[in-house]
Amino acid sequence: MSHIIVEDDKTKESYRKYEEDCEVAHFYKENHINQTYEYVRKIHNEIFPLGRWKLSIFEVISLLDEIVDKSDPDTSKTQTVHALQAGEACRKARPEDDWFHLTGFIHDLGKILTHPNMHNLPQWSTVGDTFPVGCAYSEKCVYPDYFKLNPDYYNEKYRSEVGIYSEKIGFDNVLMSFGHDEYLYQVLKNSSCILPQEALYIIRFHSFYPWHKNEAYSHLANENDWKLLPWLREFQKCDLYSKVDVEIDVDLLLPYYKGLIKKYFPQSILEW
Repeated sequence: MSHIIVEDDKTKESYRKYEEDCEVAHFYKENHINQTYEYVRKIHNEIFPLGRWKLSIFEVISLLDEIVDKSDPDTSKTQTVHALQAGEACRKARPEDDWFHLTGFIHDLGKILTHPNMHNLPQWSTVGDTFPVGCAYSEKCVYPDYFKLNPDYYNEKYRSEVGIYSEKIGFDNVLMSFGHDEYLYQVLKNSSCILPQEALYIIRFHSFYPWHKNEAYSHLANENDWKLLPWLREFQKCDLYSKVDVEIDVDLLLPYYKGLIKKYFPQSILEW
């Protein structure tokens, strides 16, 4: 039996409203200043290869409940609740695709990067919208003026649209600002999970709002990016618009997702 979340009376226009002087704006100022090309290369070398911790998905979710995402103006719910909200929204949108439901449930697990008992990274390096580094910044990014405070903005190598890349190189070959998307993608790639390509693409790029919302950086997209963009957009609606204040029965819903984890993760312990 399906237990789908009932939507509250929030309108779509009420989401992702970013004010000039607020905690979210201060977060993005830090994010846009510090996410340089060299920083992203440095943090990749520090975080990867994986394996410092060996934890199950539910152990990670329990730790995530101690974290509040400062980049998100739309919810103050725990990460467990948001995981279930997103999973249930995906379940409602595509009831026949259980991998899509599980993708919704696990998509934010990478936020564990910021937990003090793990990597303890600052939030500007773990959450928020992502964007390519090593090329010109798009005006379609949130708070684009803050990029003028980033030293890469004035680096001649990075000032053109393609920067260090080439036309249609594909986002798989572009270095993105670091965050929980890339981290979880690498965790899953390094595991025995049998989620399909569509799920892994969603995990890796669900915070890349300039692309899936506005088609920014389309000159870097390849055929595979355009093919998977509809999945990313469908997921984005489930993720964003599931952030409602309606109470959900966690104990009632969790067994369904535990079953999906057993189906798609032959080994329950993952390397983080």
